[in-house]
Amino acid sequence: MSSKPLFLLLRPEHWAKNLFIFLPVFFHGRLLDASSLLSCMIAFISFSLAASSIYCFNDIFDAETDRLHPQKCKRPIASGAISVKTAYTVMALCFVLSMFLLISFGGKACYALMSFIAFYYGMNIAYCIRLKHHAIIDVIIISVGFVLRVLVGGTAAGIWLSEWIILMTFLLSLFLAFAKRRDDVVLQQKSNVLPRKNINRYNLEFINQVMTILATVTIVAYIMYTLSPDVMERFHCRYLYLTSIFVLAGIIRYLQITIVDLNSGNPTKIFLRDRFIQACVFAWLISFLIIIYFLPVQNVSSSTDCLV
Repeated sequence: MSSKPLFLLLRPEHWAKNLFIFLPVFFHGRLLDASSLLSCMIAFISFSLAASSIYCFNDIFDAETDRLHPQKCKRPIASGAISVKTAYTVMALCFVLSMFLLISFGGKACYALMSFIAFYYGMNIAYCIRLKHHAIIDVIIISVGFVLRVLVGGTAAGIWLSEWIILMTFLLSLFLAFAKRRDDVVLQQKSNVLPRKNINRYNLEFINQVMTILATVTIVAYIMYTLSPDVMERFHCRYLYLTSIFVLAGIIRYLQITIVDLNSGNPTKIFLRDRFIQACVFAWLISFLIIIYFLPVQNVSSSTDCLV
């Protein structure tokens, strides 16, 4: 067996989603702390192995329906490049390695991390077997998965997470999940192929309205976050609201890709290929990098008093 089918089975390009694990370390100002960074790196690799194990199971379980899909028919199991027996072996090996890594190097947070990843694993197995066929529940589970990534990162580094990072992670991932479902609806209308059983419970009008609501709520929540006196005090900066420009531009661009280009089926590929979104994310990260790690401490309290 060549390495390419195995690579496609594990889907390492989707490991980019697991970078959410590093968000707590980044926003807590501990990105340069070797111990915190190493703990998050171990959690990242462990989570990625568990995710790849789930991808194996998903491709095994969906092999028959994938063969009817214009793109998914090229997946290793659906195309016959990898046998079901081999896929089960790879699936088990990835999960065992994930747990072994935490047991060996997880430190004090070992059991907590194992619990989070085990819950993520069980939730996604249930998703693959049954829950993905239920509209709305399917996208909520995807969003909860991203929240779990952030919780894993905070637990690994021993960082308390604010309600803001949990809320923003959930809202953004829910927005992206509905954009992906919209792509499935468009595919069904174009080719009369049913990508998943629950697509009949979605239509373009419904998804467009939901995406508009989520985009609006996400942007408003982010602006409220940047204008929160507690947040400005914690970051020692009263110019956080300026980063809203990049969030607004990124969401509008994603709406354009989804509605105009009809190409929102794979958020990971969009992030890895679209220069505009990359620029928005890069500018947003650089802004916070400067605010957290390079700006001198300002007297935010007196500044906000003047504004009032």
